[in-house]
Amino acid sequence: MVSRARRSRYAARKERAGFRLGIVGIVIAAILGIGCLGTLGVCFAWLQDLPDYTDASAYNVAEKTKVYASDGTTLLAELYLENRDPIELSEMGDYVTKGTVATEDERFYEHNGVDLWGILRAVWVNVTGTGHEGASTITQQFVRNTILSDEMQESTLKRKVREAYIAIQLEQMYSKDEILQMYLNTINYGQGAYGIQAAAELYFSKNAKDLTIAEAATLIGIPQAPTYNNPIDNPDNCLERRNLVLDRMLTNGVITQEEHDAAQAEPISLNVTMSDSNDGLYQYKYFTSYVRDTLLEDYSSDEVFKGGLTVITTLDVNTQNAAEQAADAKLSGLSDNLELAMVAVDPDTGFIKAMVGGRDYDTDEYNLATQAKRQPGSSFKTFTLLAALNDGVSPQTNLNCTSHVNIDGWEVENYGGSDYGTRSIASAFAVSSNTGFAELCTEIGPSKVAEMANTCGIEQELQAYPSITLGAQEVTVREMAQAYATIANGGTKREAVCIQSITDASGNTIFTADTTGEKVLDTSLTQAATEVMEGVITNGTGRSAAISNGQPAAGKTGTSENWRDKWFCGITPQMSVAIWIGGREEVQMPSYVAADDVFGDFMSTILEGQPIEQFPTSDEELEYTTTDFGHGEGATGEAPEHEGDTVQTPDEETTTDTPSDSGTTPGDGTNTGGGNTGGGDTGGGGDTPTEPEDPDPEEPEQPPVESQSYYVRRVA
Repeated sequence: MVSRARRSRYAARKERAGFRLGIVGIVIAAILGIGCLGTLGVCFAWLQDLPDYTDASAYNVAEKTKVYASDGTTLLAELYLENRDPIELSEMGDYVTKGTVATEDERFYEHNGVDLWGILRAVWVNVTGTGHEGASTITQQFVRNTILSDEMQESTLKRKVREAYIAIQLEQMYSKDEILQMYLNTINYGQGAYGIQAAAELYFSKNAKDLTIAEAATLIGIPQAPTYNNPIDNPDNCLERRNLVLDRMLTNGVITQEEHDAAQAEPISLNVTMSDSNDGLYQYKYFTSYVRDTLLEDYSSDEVFKGGLTVITTLDVNTQNAAEQAADAKLSGLSDNLELAMVAVDPDTGFIKAMVGGRDYDTDEYNLATQAKRQPGSSFKTFTLLAALNDGVSPQTNLNCTSHVNIDGWEVENYGGSDYGTRSIASAFAVSSNTGFAELCTEIGPSKVAEMANTCGIEQELQAYPSITLGAQEVTVREMAQAYATIANGGTKREAVCIQSITDASGNTIFTADTTGEKVLDTSLTQAATEVMEGVITNGTGRSAAISNGQPAAGKTGTSENWRDKWFCGITPQMSVAIWIGGREEVQMPSYVAADDVFGDFMSTILEGQPIEQFPTSDEELEYTTTDFGHGEGATGEAPEHEGDTVQTPDEETTTDTPSDSGTTPGDGTNTGGGNTGGGDTGGGGDTPTEPEDPDPEEPEQPPVESQSYYVRRVA
């Protein structure tokens, strides 16, 4: 039941409405009958600053922006401030269209936008107290809801005159059916639903054309007072209003007496469908929220939330599902305070095909794949490798990979104190020697490493400190996937993007992603680097990244200080993937946690049954001018062949999430027999590759190395 106070307020509103209608009637009588020059002058002044009502876009109303997957049919999100789904008049059904006219404006098809007889009738009814009746035509209501919406709350004679004038002009521009269609797609049906289709879906979970007589009458009655007549919150008021609508439908011949009586006998039976997301993100929320934020960088909030855009994203549903399955499988074996983020990019287009931003978006809506910056650890050694190769340094050049080095006051250690002796760059990369790559970085200059990383696609402004090679500076997962994609495709840098195309509410394409890219590295350079990077998976720290169908893959593991961040960045010709495991806060993980197996599981799933592809190659070969840093000539083969360089499964980058049963740590053995040994093996047992990270490497007290002249080889 409605309270007495509420009924009093409603009655007061009716009295004020009657008074306003009386004023309108008097003014119109003065204009038409008396011809008062003063009144005409005032009205003329009120019409001087009207909006441009001749522009069709002036009558546009807020429409939802719809976000789809790359297939163009899978709906990912609807972005809106007003829930609206415009449809054609023919899709609304006769009960809705004819019932609305019968209730709101029975002379709609007879007047020219303003119904003078309706005004006089409304004045008489309201002044005499025999009832309450509005005087605004459907056309006037439409004008008020659109072009004069900013003045909607102004209960002034000026607004009424402006509204009436534009309504008359509007009737010269559009047909009656066009105006009725626009009106029914515009009005407020309560609960955030605007337009008849949105209302039908909300209250009855069906299309407007499928509404019964009783259901149509229920919705027709709401706009007169969307809160007061709301069927969810005020069912008694709604029932009373519905029955009044049915009476008017009967009086105007829309329905028969039998239909009227049957409909009035029905209770209001709702089948409410409320959105399960108050932000309009329905699926893959980490990705769709990133799309939303990307849209807001280039378009106004009105365009995004009211513009009725159609956005085709880059997300591939099958690839996304495979990424989430691989992530869930990994997280199921980890403590709850650990998270996983992943970005998969098509190297040939830059399209983000999959994104995982954490365990649960609804927890705090923070995307660890795009917003969080973390130390990439040894996965950044890839850019040192590229810079060295580009500088003419052969991958067979030997490095000092002993357990500990001091470079101009900078103390660097291999993980676990492992002593790898003298190794080629390729071998040092496979076992991830900190000391060897610290030497390599200082030999070529940290500035070249920083510039190479930026050239490939790292967007952060990097400082040219020697520790850059150990991944001491923070980056996002998306950036790493973007940068590695440049290597995967043979040297063309493309921005990792989430949107393919955008069309406006009128169907005009206003954006199409540019997939051309920029050739920044010679293919011979990426080929040489890829061959070294493949060793990480074939016989290095990332063996669990191997793909089940035999597809060649390359990559690099990474671990930050105190095992706070674990990475694997891997590439195939089809995909560039960056994976990070860690905590939202700083959390030390068990050393056996690794990310390479996630890559292996994910890529094995999406490439199952697909043909094998090869990395891009070049007919030209790199010219190496440096083959020795003073440690002797390096090996000439692609991979070390002597027994001492046989790489065993790493302890720190193990392929499972359970600790090693050996009870040893890398580097427990001594250098005997067949070369460097690790993990306690002796006498030719081989090297144990580690993912060594210098815990909190100390920087020498000196300014950053100045940028040096640096040229990236390009294809002619």
